[in-house]
Amino acid sequence: MHVHHGARRNAAARVTLLTEGTYPHSHGGVSVWCDQLVTGMSDIEFDVVAVTGTGREPTVWDLPDHVRSVLSVPMWGAAPEGRPPRGRSRRQLADVYERFLTTLVDPGAEDGFAPALYALARAAADGELSPFLRGHTATAILTAVWRRPGLAVREARPTLHDALTVTALLEHALRPLATPPPQHGVAHAVSGGVAVLPGLAARERNGVPLLLTEHGVYLRERYLGYRTAPYRWPVKAVVLGFFRLLAEESYRQAALITPGNRYNRLWEEQGGADPESIRTVYNGVDPAAFPPAGPEPESLTLSWAGRVDPIKDLETLIRAFALVRQQLPDVRLRLFGGTPRGGEAYRERCEALAAELGHGDAVTFEGRVDDIKDAYAAGNVVMLSSISEGFPFTLIEAMSCGRATVSTDVGGVREAVGDTGLVVPPRDPAAMAAAALELLGDPERRRAMGEAARLRVIEQFTLRQTIDTFRAIYHELAIPKPELAARVVLSSPAVSGTGSLTG
Repeated sequence: MHVHHGARRNAAARVTLLTEGTYPHSHGGVSVWCDQLVTGMSDIEFDVVAVTGTGREPTVWDLPDHVRSVLSVPMWGAAPEGRPPRGRSRRQLADVYERFLTTLVDPGAEDGFAPALYALARAAADGELSPFLRGHTATAILTAVWRRPGLAVREARPTLHDALTVTALLEHALRPLATPPPQHGVAHAVSGGVAVLPGLAARERNGVPLLLTEHGVYLRERYLGYRTAPYRWPVKAVVLGFFRLLAEESYRQAALITPGNRYNRLWEEQGGADPESIRTVYNGVDPAAFPPAGPEPESLTLSWAGRVDPIKDLETLIRAFALVRQQLPDVRLRLFGGTPRGGEAYRERCEALAAELGHGDAVTFEGRVDDIKDAYAAGNVVMLSSISEGFPFTLIEAMSCGRATVSTDVGGVREAVGDTGLVVPPRDPAAMAAAALELLGDPERRRAMGEAARLRVIEQFTLRQTIDTFRAIYHELAIPKPELAARVVLSSPAVSGTGSLTG
């Protein structure tokens, strides 16, 4: 994967981006951010390790020449190749896996998570972990672990079906450990969670510094997602235990954490990140690429842009729109953005809700738009209804286009908007409708807010600032630090002490 052609550049000029479900295989805010970073730094060589769904996803971004390789790591689809360990090797891996599971269900054993994880990483590198987790032994180990007296999960009477479900979910989640980890430069994870796994392996095995940028707070989004997932409590307890301990280990090993806003920073500190290792770097847009949008549409319109996804909470937006129409019957709602594969049922649910409320004719799903600026220009007011955001690009872009906005008070929204738009509580259609009506009824206030919003972007959130900051960080992290090398040397025996897992 990491092959050099021609003269070697210095260490700082090599960065491996670690992504999950985003760049370079899909559109969306985080993918835009990655593309901006890569195209803005032609002096740096990039590799990409992309955790994907099936591995068959096409590349949807034009990759410049200094992106040297893209390695797709499918989480689903066909199982990775490899063979299960035998004999002593099998006993050692079973022992490691038992310790690993114990850390997920027993609060008193959490310190053992990291050594167990790195031992599993070695088994994954040898092609043994996935076949082992697909065998009967792994399920039997879990069944024994969570039946131990005194564990909260035992009280919920986990079933064999629960054990099979957990084992399958963990097998998929740990697949990125089988990826060859970066050997030099900087590993830059652009989200928390499973994308970080190759970076942790690179840090532990090769001393490669890990940079972590969370756009949304990965752990918080897992909690939100699993709250409505169709699993029994024992399954949720184990899987969320894994994501929580993985987040803590990611924060502990990251040389630097660069949240996109202060809200994420607070979450990361609460999750155990050392405040000294956190540096806020705001997302930026190019104000020239998002010029003032020009005249408003002739008929009153609310517009929204993004991917059609439950986390964007379009249901609240549609309910709010229904309330707005009680006062302004001619207003329209236009929703711009693609529906990701697997999200079709959610879009149909939203369309059905609009029809049920009697406004199906006034709500249009426009699909992907060639130029996102058109989506912002299409509204007198641009809406954002998400229940979770990092530092939302669509908001900054709409502000750069000089549009007044109504957004939910999540993530870095309040930091982004300041007083140049209205901010309302999430999941509150009445509050959102009231704010939209306030702006729709006051053209002068909309104009003033839009002008102030563009000015705010130019002063605080330009792309140039973001790229220059990350370039400096890459060079800073690539300088070998004696204490980092010492940590790698000290940590290796503890991990290899579990046995080579192949012998």
